[in-house]
Amino acid sequence: MNSTVLSSIKKDYIYKLAKQNKRIDGRAFDEYRKITIETNLIKKAEGSAKVKLGNTQVLAGIKMDVGEPYPDSPNSGVLTTTAELIPLASPDFEAGPPDKDSIELARVVDRGIRESEVIDLEKLCIEEGEKVWIVFVDIHVLDYDGNLFDASSLAALAALATAKVPAERFELGEDYPLPVRNPPVSCTFSKFNNAIVVDPNLDEEMVTEARLTVATDREGNIRAMQKGLSGSFKVDEVRKIIKTSIDTGVQIRKILEESIKNGKKN
Repeated sequence: MNSTVLSSIKKDYIYKLAKQNKRIDGRAFDEYRKITIETNLIKKAEGSAKVKLGNTQVLAGIKMDVGEPYPDSPNSGVLTTTAELIPLASPDFEAGPPDKDSIELARVVDRGIRESEVIDLEKLCIEEGEKVWIVFVDIHVLDYDGNLFDASSLAALAALATAKVPAERFELGEDYPLPVRNPPVSCTFSKFNNAIVVDPNLDEEMVTEARLTVATDREGNIRAMQKGLSGSFKVDEVRKIIKTSIDTGVQIRKILEESIKNGKKN
């Protein structure tokens, strides 16, 4: 996700710590940084949320419009996800059209939402084959210190879960909550020097050889997976990653659901 060159001294230090089952910021291999989620921050958006994961900060906004459905799903609404890597968030981010990193980020978040059927898209049909609601999920990275995938996913889910369909603005009745289901929780793992850690920070990402993101639902079912970088994982490593994703997802889901609950009160 970044091109900054890490000094060989720091890289060797991270490797040395990994052999001792330690991390550069003192966390355990299966430990996340502190997660905070705020909702309803953008008044002109249908829904919004800001996630802080350690020093990584991501803002997600939801906008909705009326448009035509896809020909192969005439009775379903449309979901589209975009991500913007704001230059102020990192010296590696540049202004301009989406690059491969922002496209991959949007794709991973979109897949988790879509494959988990978080949004009941059939309930967003206004007139079959003619008119449906289009849901735009816009992700903005405000501060980059590693693990944009999980931070962006949480921000998008919290924003969707507290969003309202702007029916009144389109003279289609009263506004109502966006129909959403059980949200998945994504957990991202980084492998370097034969060590596998969850929620990699920026330094760890810079030495990462392989990355795996696993999204699981409340019942512990796998809803989406995304492999990144050129390195590989062994079968036993993947099994352990999945188990950790399920176990860790329980705790992260509590934080997410609490933020959604508070957001709906406001």
